[in-house]
Amino acid sequence: MGKRAAIVWFRRDLRLHDNEALTDAMKHGDEVLPVYIFDPREWRGTLPLTGLPKIGPHRARFILESVADLRDNLRRRGGDLIIRTGHPEDILPELSKQCQGSWVFCNRERTSEELRVQNAVEQNLWAIGREVYYSRGKLLYYTSDLPFPITQTPDGFTQFRKETERLTPVRDPLPAPGSLPMVEGAGIDPGELPQLADFGVLPPPADERSAIDWHGGETSGFDRLAYYLFDSHAIATYKETRNGLIGGDYSTKFSAWLAQGCLSPKRIYAEVRAYEAKNGANDSTYWVIYELLWRDFFRLMGKKHGDRIFQKYGFSESTDHPDWKKNPDLLQRWIDGQTGTPFIDANMREIARTGFMSNRGRQNVASYLVKDLELDWRLGAEYFEHMLIDYDVTSNWCNWNYVAGVGSDPRDNRYFNILNQAERYDPEGAYVKLWCPELRELPVEYVHQPDTLDEADRSAHGLRLGANYPTPLVPSKRWKDQSAPSGRRRGRGRASRSAV
Repeated sequence: MGKRAAIVWFRRDLRLHDNEALTDAMKHGDEVLPVYIFDPREWRGTLPLTGLPKIGPHRARFILESVADLRDNLRRRGGDLIIRTGHPEDILPELSKQCQGSWVFCNRERTSEELRVQNAVEQNLWAIGREVYYSRGKLLYYTSDLPFPITQTPDGFTQFRKETERLTPVRDPLPAPGSLPMVEGAGIDPGELPQLADFGVLPPPADERSAIDWHGGETSGFDRLAYYLFDSHAIATYKETRNGLIGGDYSTKFSAWLAQGCLSPKRIYAEVRAYEAKNGANDSTYWVIYELLWRDFFRLMGKKHGDRIFQKYGFSESTDHPDWKKNPDLLQRWIDGQTGTPFIDANMREIARTGFMSNRGRQNVASYLVKDLELDWRLGAEYFEHMLIDYDVTSNWCNWNYVAGVGSDPRDNRYFNILNQAERYDPEGAYVKLWCPELRELPVEYVHQPDTLDEADRSAHGLRLGANYPTPLVPSKRWKDQSAPSGRRRGRGRASRSAV
């Protein structure tokens, strides 16, 4: 009797540890064929409202590095990674015939574009007598362990957290295999790893101001996890530093590895618990787990509400929202970091140069776009999808739902006073001066509101509004006059979660 072969289709689970699809394939099959497919609908696709490429240069490079690392780790265990470019629904049936495989194992995705591909793969495999087995790959909790069905997931995070923390265990992460029984004798070419140029993407230039040196892959993810917990002990002060803006240690920076599945949330949870057992638990160690709960919550919102998270009014029951505009000139000023509001510009320049922005920054630039410029929030969500190195579909879109007041815990008045936020979180203007060097000579009291300087003082400090720094789209006086007016909430830390 011949050996039974199982294909493992890697998607956004680019790791060997805690990979349920890989574990299941090795239980069912005598041999396995690991596969990764670059789908041109994603890699060459564009976003509907902005026309931007779906995958920007920072994330594209990170994914390529992650796939290369996955191949290296498989080869160290006697296996390999079959790399192809094309449509999975065409490639997987063909590979199944070549290796005489009986099954395809993969971790399930839940949003519409990924579902369409899954359904097409399943249909084409069924037509030739093969089966698809789906596993879970993204959540901290197993959905079968939750105290409610997905369709009854609470729409408010606090209720969700209280119910899950009290009743739901976090399972131990699955171990990585020590060796891999690779399919042999099928004559399948492993394929070459594409380069950025193959997708028409220019390599992003390095910027020494980047929060950390991002490098994709499970190996680098483990390095970051070990550094943040056990080498630097930065986790011990996470709750106090998480609203930082400069440097590598104010937050975990796990989010990019989580988004591509290079790190499992269950593995992070287990390592945090191990850290606590050795060094003691505190509010900061808990707060890292708290952020992992936000990731699960948003993913469950995506499962529960489906395509509504992408629609103008989200899954809010109300349609009483502003008539958001689609003004390309205003949007471009926001994208380019040329709004004339330094705190906004600094954050937008950081994301453009590095693919990353702090959680505090994300909250403010989103509020500014939606509440001050009154632009359609979906334009901002698409730009983040294009640019973020740590883009995760449900985290990103549900965050924007939240800020726009069309998602979980909807509030029309979720608003950030940008000037107050800047002065609170960048009191010396160090962050603004890092990313807006044209403002470097301004006194601290004016660095966040240069338009309030009189013309003589601006000239004395080398500032010419409308020339070497833009005239603001929103005058600083608006926020000075507001001073957190009645009925508006000065957002302080719940609106936009960047995972961790």
